[in-house]
Amino acid sequence: MTLTSISSWASFGGTLSVHDHDSAACHGSMRFAVYIPPQARTGPVPVVWFLSGLTCNWSNVMEKSGLQRVASELGLMVVAPDTSPRGDAVADDAGYDLGQGAGFYLDATEAPWVPHFSMETYVTQELPALVAAHFPADMTRQGIMGHSMGGHGALTLNFRHPGRYASVSAFAPIVAPSQVPWGQKALHAYLGDQGPAWGEHDACHLVRR
Repeated sequence: MTLTSISSWASFGGTLSVHDHDSAACHGSMRFAVYIPPQARTGPVPVVWFLSGLTCNWSNVMEKSGLQRVASELGLMVVAPDTSPRGDAVADDAGYDLGQGAGFYLDATEAPWVPHFSMETYVTQELPALVAAHFPADMTRQGIMGHSMGGHGALTLNFRHPGRYASVSAFAPIVAPSQVPWGQKALHAYLGDQGPAWGEHDACHLVRR
């Protein structure tokens, strides 16, 4: 799979770069950022996936958090995908809590979202394969973390893919989207009427199960 490099710069002894690629899962162009620590010069390093929150993209964590300093010290690669597919052909909503910028890290089953919104497949299958092919990543050592909607994604993807991640962390996560109006709005739009599928993307339900 071909990557198009958008930008790259030195950071705490390592390299932070941004890339575009054609996504089969999301049927369009997707953008992600990756921080490669200096330890990667001598061999593959563990990978931490950082999932951002509503309205965010890769830049929020990579440009504002300063996590590269700690990642450099610990020898961790950090990969930050976008929070949804984007573009003129991608369905959207007038609100901040649905559509572009609000993919909720699930695979939609309902129109008009289903052609592009396959964020679970993207984050757990397509993007890891891409990273493994192009970067010095030790895919036997993966962690996942996120903030807000990204915390929701980190928790639910960890529970839905047991054994995949060695660690999971969440900052101010959404944990019960099926219990609040805006979460119900997103789940209904992406997954249809309330049913078992909602529980599969609700961390509180998954913990109880």
